[in-house]
Amino acid sequence: MSDVLHAVENGVSWITLNRPEAMNAVTWDQRERIMALLDEASADPDVRAVVVTATGRGFCAGADLRGAPAVPETVPGDVARTIRRGAQRFIGAVLDCEKPVIAAVNGTAAGIGAHLAFACDLVLAADSARFIEVFVRRGLVPDGGGAYLLPRLIGPQRAKELMFFGDAVSAAEARELGLVNRVVPAEELPKTAREWAERLAQGPTRALALTKQLVNASLDGDRGAAFAAEAAAQEINMTTRDAKEGVASFVERREARYGGR
Repeated sequence: MSDVLHAVENGVSWITLNRPEAMNAVTWDQRERIMALLDEASADPDVRAVVVTATGRGFCAGADLRGAPAVPETVPGDVARTIRRGAQRFIGAVLDCEKPVIAAVNGTAAGIGAHLAFACDLVLAADSARFIEVFVRRGLVPDGGGAYLLPRLIGPQRAKELMFFGDAVSAAEARELGLVNRVVPAEELPKTAREWAERLAQGPTRALALTKQLVNASLDGDRGAAFAAEAAAQEINMTTRDAKEGVASFVERREARYGGR
């Protein structure tokens, strides 16, 4: 059985971590496979949304480095290089995916597993899910983009509280903080994820890609840069069939029928 399950249904790429016996602690090979699937989703016009989820009780319990390439002797620079090539590439692949990505968090998301969820565009969580900034418990600095993602989602004070103490945060608490869009009973998580993803898959795919890009970049630049990027994105978007269909449907007072082109 594969450690990463994959299927494309109704325009949605379903990526499922499948190491339930290890609470889906993610291996080097799994990361590489997930990054490849996200890249394929970007390039495939028939894929119009992505869901990342997992089997068993855990969403992702962090990194499992047992499958990482062997390093005979560690020298200064090796750790930084490993993080750049591994955890940071992994989280960057989610942020850079051109299709909207939904995290369907079925259980514990710890360390890089929490950051995997937070990097997604929308986060659905089972009521039994928990989120843990576990790094401080191991005497480590948060990696995989944690210190970049969390302040942008919930502000620096709350981000520091989670990272300094490493306490488990329930799904309900994560929703109140702004880390999660919606909490649902565990048995309803797959159904809700499917409904959200298929709704996105019926949308104007290129407009969503450009919107994602604008929002993700908005906190890193000034107003002038953001406004210029917005105008350029709309210029590009207006060349798409879906934009023309959206305008035509408004004029003709009918429902739009988007094809993802």
